[in-house]
Amino acid sequence: MAAAGVAAGLGSSDFSDLREIKKQLLSVAERSRERGLQHSGKWASELAFALDPLPLSELPPPPALTEEDARDLDAYTLAKSYFDLKEYDRAAYFLRGCKSQKAYFLYMYSRYLSGEKKKDDETVDSLGPLEKGQVKNEALRELRVELSKKHKARELDGFGLYLYGVVLRKLDLVKEAIDVFVEAAHVLPLHWGAWLELCNLITDKEMLKFLSLPDTWMKEFFLAHIYTELQLIEEALQKYQSLIDAGFSKSTYIISQIAVAYHNIRDIDKALSIFNELRKQDPYRIENMDTFSNLLYVRSMKPELSYLAHNLCEIDKYRVETCCVIGNYYSLRSQHEKAALYFQRALKLNPRYLGAWTLMGHEYMEMKNTSAAIQAYRHAIEVNKRDYRAWYGLGQTYEILKMPFYCLYYYRRAHQLRPNDSRMLVALGECYEKLNQLVEAKKEIVEHLEVSTAFRYLAQYYFKCKLWDEASACAQKCCAFNDTREEGKALLRQILQLRNQGETSSTDIAAPFFLPASLSANNTPTRRVSPLNLSSVTP
Repeated sequence: MAAAGVAAGLGSSDFSDLREIKKQLLSVAERSRERGLQHSGKWASELAFALDPLPLSELPPPPALTEEDARDLDAYTLAKSYFDLKEYDRAAYFLRGCKSQKAYFLYMYSRYLSGEKKKDDETVDSLGPLEKGQVKNEALRELRVELSKKHKARELDGFGLYLYGVVLRKLDLVKEAIDVFVEAAHVLPLHWGAWLELCNLITDKEMLKFLSLPDTWMKEFFLAHIYTELQLIEEALQKYQSLIDAGFSKSTYIISQIAVAYHNIRDIDKALSIFNELRKQDPYRIENMDTFSNLLYVRSMKPELSYLAHNLCEIDKYRVETCCVIGNYYSLRSQHEKAALYFQRALKLNPRYLGAWTLMGHEYMEMKNTSAAIQAYRHAIEVNKRDYRAWYGLGQTYEILKMPFYCLYYYRRAHQLRPNDSRMLVALGECYEKLNQLVEAKKEIVEHLEVSTAFRYLAQYYFKCKLWDEASACAQKCCAFNDTREEGKALLRQILQLRNQGETSSTDIAAPFFLPASLSANNTPTRRVSPLNLSSVTP
């Protein structure tokens, strides 16, 4: 198959030759840019920048030209200039009949992007943000037929396979898309875009186990990323630490991913510290700044959030992340209509931007517009079924509507995605209690967690419900385990103090929730929040 030689030269997943890795990164960055794959080119360039410079004698040569490349050169050069100006139909017109791999890819990619642009234009012109899913890219079916023929004839290189996978994914042919992205990763392991698309389709660790992935150093970056997405944060942080030790300590990509990982386990102090350091190293960076703003929001850091919003506006006011940061700023000031407006602007810029859907759902909840909140959360789930915040938000919404069977379903889905998140467990316990299924409430917790952790969470739940006897019994059982002994003793002291005070409201004393011991160091205590009090939940 075309480009198979590229894979053959990569070797195993060790990092012993960083100079060779840098050559590979510089080479694939250039090849990605030639095909209009700007994000993949940027990723490779940023990673290469984190490694030591190469001497002139070791710089990678430009890709060799074939006879077909030479014949298509004039058409390709003209079309690429149109492509860069987003004149996709014009670019495709002049690439008709081109046979070289590079020109053919740009021809098909121009047609794909033309369909996406027309879809987005139609969406902005005629529909509100909650109806965006109804507009389709009309070019997809034609592209699938043509790419399928090339695929069967084994005429697609790694970039062509990537585009074929994107078309299949857009048509909701998930299984076929996964197979094609895996094939693309084997043929061209250096192309980050194929790995990233694969990440978006893997929903759990079991799916990951059955993938036949190439043995290349790129696989380590993929695993670190997918572990973060699957909320396997301890594994993700270990992978990123090993990549730093291997020689990528200056990589702003890795630093940002570590900050996101700490954000995901609600270690707010550490995440804030890393994001602040990242801003010093890369002050004009916009990627992940919406996640940074979530942390500032949770801590009610209005001056810092205001500064971040103004700073990003000066850099690029029409970026999705900028709109989300401004939305968070207005939300923190309780100006929820303005906040929702900026999240809608973000969705006009990118209808598939997950964070904006979830944040808009939160704002509609604050405005007590439950039907709009439900729509927004459901759109978030359509974009990414792994978004626990959307499942949790739906549970809260149906809790407001007093529909416990519905909220039980959504809380269970959130809990499956975040098994160690105390908020999900407490929400489940309250649901079962409303349905008079207390035995099931206990069973739900014990089935999913270690026994000691289960007693810890049950003790916290009973404490919150002011069921002192039950809370005391579970806290005493916590004392029988090494990892929960101190927490059990602390809770027993709190219960005794409350009883001595004559049934003082338990809300005056925050009952901390804890992650498993392996992730609990320096972690910020969290509490279950009522459905309308979203200010203490990471947006």
